[in-house]
Amino acid sequence: MPNLELDKLLLSRGDDGRAIPGSIAYWYSDFWTYIQLIVETIFMALTATIIGAAAAFLLCFPAARNLAPNSVIFLLSRRFMEICRGVPEILYALVLVFAIGIGPLAGVVAIAIHTAGALGKLFAEVNENASLRPVEGIRGVGGNWFEEMRYGVPQVMPNFVSYTLLRFEINVRASSIVGFVGAGGIGTELNRVISLYSDDRVVAVLLLIVLTVTLIDLLSERLRTHFIGKEHFA
Repeated sequence: MPNLELDKLLLSRGDDGRAIPGSIAYWYSDFWTYIQLIVETIFMALTATIIGAAAAFLLCFPAARNLAPNSVIFLLSRRFMEICRGVPEILYALVLVFAIGIGPLAGVVAIAIHTAGALGKLFAEVNENASLRPVEGIRGVGGNWFEEMRYGVPQVMPNFVSYTLLRFEINVRASSIVGFVGAGGIGTELNRVISLYSDDRVVAVLLLIVLTVTLIDLLSERLRTHFIGKEHFA
């Protein structure tokens, strides 16, 4: 019996040229559509990561206790980042789908908002653990706050890059989820095949998502190791 199931799984097409239900060929009869949606999902994650990381970079200096120009700006920056990361991406996506319509844009904005809050906190903690000797040297020769940030803390950049790559991994998974509320990507197709009770297609889409996330994780791990070194990699 198991051999019969395996034989059926490996069948290509019937005499009429159509894929046989239950076969891998049937699972992936919409293969190129899935690939197009996977690519869309990756670009959603990449765009959201770039936007979110840029916002986090701008926020992390005033949000660092040892670098903030004053306590008011420090508290406002921290509270803003808490609001950004305190709401799950899918809830942001749900609101944005109603506000700007169904499609990838809602997903990108939702993930970018959450990314800004999450990365901003990590970046700020890196800043708080950084050596302040270069900053004090610039301050001692009359540099202003912006010059202190520009020239005094370049030591944090490898960690910033590492955390950004790690966040990209997370955002690929998040991009697969926000599609459930119409925010684009492969999640939209997964929601459709689930609603049609098409078990074969559900398995096919899930396998592609798992494979994509695994490959992204492996690539990101190599890049992070390159930037921070194996001795610091965790």
